[in-house]
Amino acid sequence: MNMLRDEELLYVIPAGKYGKEGVLSLLAQYPEIQYVSIVGIDMAGNDTDERIPIELFFKNYNDFFSGDAVQTDGSSVVLPTIATLNNARIDMIADPDVNWVVDYNYDHLDPQTGKPIGTLRIPAFLIHNGEMVDARSILKRSIAYVEQEILELLSTHTVPGMEHVNVKEIDELLFTTATELEFWVKTPSQPIDSRALSVSQRMKEQYWQRTHGAVRTAMEESIELLKKLGLQPEMGHKEVGGVKPRIDDNGRLINILEQLEIDWKFSSNPLQTADNELEARIIVRETFRKHGLEVTFKAKPIHGVAGSGKHTHIGLSAKMKSGKVINLFAPKDMKEDFVSVLGYGAIMGILKNYEAMNPFISSTTDALNRLQPGFEAPVCIVTSLGQAPAIPSRNRTILIGLIRDLKNPLATRFELRAPNPYTNTYTCIALCYLAALDGIKYAVKSGKTTDELLAELSKAPGDDADYLEKDRAYRSEEDVFEMFTEEERQHHFSRPPATVWENIKMLRENPGKQEALAAGDAFSKRLMESFLTGVINRWKLELHNRIIDEAMYRLCSYKELPADNELDRKRWEEIVSRRNELAKDDIGKKSIFTQIRSLLVEGDYDQASAMQIEMDKKLQELDDLYHTYKENIF
Repeated sequence: MNMLRDEELLYVIPAGKYGKEGVLSLLAQYPEIQYVSIVGIDMAGNDTDERIPIELFFKNYNDFFSGDAVQTDGSSVVLPTIATLNNARIDMIADPDVNWVVDYNYDHLDPQTGKPIGTLRIPAFLIHNGEMVDARSILKRSIAYVEQEILELLSTHTVPGMEHVNVKEIDELLFTTATELEFWVKTPSQPIDSRALSVSQRMKEQYWQRTHGAVRTAMEESIELLKKLGLQPEMGHKEVGGVKPRIDDNGRLINILEQLEIDWKFSSNPLQTADNELEARIIVRETFRKHGLEVTFKAKPIHGVAGSGKHTHIGLSAKMKSGKVINLFAPKDMKEDFVSVLGYGAIMGILKNYEAMNPFISSTTDALNRLQPGFEAPVCIVTSLGQAPAIPSRNRTILIGLIRDLKNPLATRFELRAPNPYTNTYTCIALCYLAALDGIKYAVKSGKTTDELLAELSKAPGDDADYLEKDRAYRSEEDVFEMFTEEERQHHFSRPPATVWENIKMLRENPGKQEALAAGDAFSKRLMESFLTGVINRWKLELHNRIIDEAMYRLCSYKELPADNELDRKRWEEIVSRRNELAKDDIGKKSIFTQIRSLLVEGDYDQASAMQIEMDKKLQELDDLYHTYKENIF
């Protein structure tokens, strides 16, 4: 790989640059590209991957864009309640409006050229009974619907403070979006000392430190590859988590365990944003693997230590017929207002409807485990704008914040901090704009000024409001974990869900908010129910088979140690008693593990969810007790 010049390999075919003949002529110049893969995204965010010989692509090019070339079985993708066993066929239609990238297998070289074998990855839509049912199509429809609705609003209403935007001169709306990717890397099979990690995090020993050895090389190679794929990487750096590696007798770094982040440039095409993030995950995983390092994108891979987020940025601009771009979220005067009327409407819409959005964004037990106080992860449905328009906010304790640069109005946008690396970015971005639209409709139709909208957004619990809920607060410029007790946070900003089932129930208890997100059928209730059915099925299977099994393995790791006093013996007896309560059945008595499994089989999800919370609490207490027991024996 390192012996090849950049021009010797093709990495990306930019959207719109070539027609059919141009694409085929270009591919013919790179015989090492021997396969094509049609990439559809299901409700769980999984991408399809296959190896179609390139000669079939040359022969049947048009069929790849009509759905006649590639089909798959519905059992191969997560589309519950849609692709059933008796109606399972899924057609796949290639998308010509985004970049196509080449995925190279550096372990498999072409014997003729000595170059790695490449697979052209073409993003696609999944079609069932003539209807687009995949995550990419949800995002495509949502953006089209939101654009249509906003243009209609602007053409029929006078918006205070936006007189400088002539709707007749708008050529198109630009939905500027971006994600940031955090992840952990480690030496494979290395045991993890979560307490050492926790201490290192609290001492801030890792954040922004230098990378070394294989980690540095893999990071740099990942950035180079992202650049070749057209992602325009902007930064790679260490994050807050990790411990210092050790050096072996041969001078090599071992016991590597670090948290990293890579960022790249935004895109004005949300589909391209989500496609880019998918390819970035693949590149990072494969590049670090090549250097003998294991990568995890789990939201909370290590208990008691900061998890990995994927902050998602959303903006809205108008491209005028003159070529000028106007940020529609930015106020006319950056020093007088935080945002425009549309900006206030967008943030209010997301905050008001977030209970209905949350199950689609934090849809797994792992995702909810990350959202805990004390780890720079959002727990409360609250925003921060800044102490004053001239003082940008840097509050990291809120769900969604305003990002702005006084010297650059085009940079004005909102950053949603709840997503994690496995959040389905396609549906996440779609829901952000659909929720924002709900608030924008209110803000525009109300005729309110920015001052009036700011006053409503800044309301205290109990204050009347025309759009936001009376009993809630939505804005805080303070550290919400330091300023408020847990009880106060729940009263001000709503109680956060502790389990996947609680998250689903919150959506069910807020049907009006789900209606707002389903407006226009861009993300129809039918597709929402398919997504949520998959979420519930995954929660049940994971809790029944994986979470409890992992907890059992954890309990089995607790071993009795040679005790030389009564305190040690008493502590071990307590450990055994608590361990049995969790995991050991007896005549007439079921363990907590067995009870949870029985409740899931019976379909009593309320009680199973409650017992999952109890199980987690008892596991943590037992872990702390065993650590205390072990520390006293030497």
